Amino acid sequence: MAGLYIHIPFCESKCIYCDFYSMANNNHLIDKYIDALLVEAVERKNELNSEALTTVYLGGGTPSLLSITQLSKIVNGLKKVFDFSEVEEFTIEVNPDDVTAYYIQQAKSLGINRVSMGVQSFNDEDLRFINRRHTAKQATDAIHIIKIAGIDNISIDLIYGIPGQNNEIWKNNVDTAISLSVQHISAYTLMYEEGTRLSVMRSLGKITEVDDDVVAAMYDYLVAQLKSNGYTHYEISNFALPGFHSRHNSSYWNLTPYLGLGVAAHSFDGTVRRYNPSNLKKYLDALGEGNLCVEVEKITKAEKYDEYVMLRLRTADGIEADELMHRFGERYYQFFIEKAKPLVSEGSLINENGRYYIPENHIMISDNITCDLLWDDCYSW
Repeated sequence: MAGLYIHIPFCESKCIYCDFYSMANNNHLIDKYIDALLVEAVERKNELNSEALTTVYLGGGTPSLLSITQLSKIVNGLKKVFDFSEVEEFTIEVNPDDVTAYYIQQAKSLGINRVSMGVQSFNDEDLRFINRRHTAKQATDAIHIIKIAGIDNISIDLIYGIPGQNNEIWKNNVDTAISLSVQHISAYTLMYEEGTRLSVMRSLGKITEVDDDVVAAMYDYLVAQLKSNGYTHYEISNFALPGFHSRHNSSYWNLTPYLGLGVAAHSFDGTVRRYNPSNLKKYLDALGEGNLCVEVEKITKAEKYDEYVMLRLRTADGIEADELMHRFGERYYQFFIEKAKPLVSEGSLINENGRYYIPENHIMISDNITCDLLWDDCYSW
């Protein structure tokens, strides 16, 4: 099985925390971009090595900026290149204020069966601070519209640790999400990525980060409330009602092959990583001449082991020792077992009949735990 990711880099406005490659909305550029995207699809279809396509993900940027005509051109064009007959999950990312009944109905008619919506907060002050263009009411209205249109697999993103956000605001965000009965919730602490407006504001002393203890309390409330309302905490930042975990994102954590199309998109075939440039002009110029501009990186066994450990320990399933042995052999297996022993002894890693996972009460320090298990010492990075 394999996944397909399509990057749509256009946005109406830039959120202050975002370091993803994106650019201002421009219809002329979007049309040129779609043409280039479909040329790339044809040129790279064999990279999936005949693996059955099981998930498709339209991410961004803001894919919901696409008109239905543009969205249809992409989806129908891809269906001419790839076999969609075994696709189980087809996701589109949307912004709440783009959502209309017509748009969702048309998206559904194209085979899209999952919507991921960047809500971030149900508090208007939070939304204004991070420069989101929707309101809390637009977010709740959008969820109702999507449900009525017949899509019953809705994921929302929430952010905690926003300056000015207190425990009361955060509790309301979590409780509102639960009351709306969305099937999947991804919740992230606010990150201060270098080069973002948020990072600049902090360096200028215009804002102060939320205290770590407050952030930890927000996370604890999130986990407790979601679990008590039937959500499975299946990955550090992801929660789902039974049967609604993200199949596409899970493929990343399982090192399943995937093909990424579009500017700044990444791909992985199990051995080689490929990267498209984070430069729209370079991307369009190359594809306009029928050429690819992909960078290729062959990863070593040690790098693959490290990535496997980092990604698998983010999940509730953790690492099966037998599977690690099968994937990497005796040398890496013994290395992992020896490195894990002191962590198991101190209780920061659980060994349950050969399944190793990080317990809930150590999730906030999971990076430190994982570092002790890596082939390449991450403390020297």
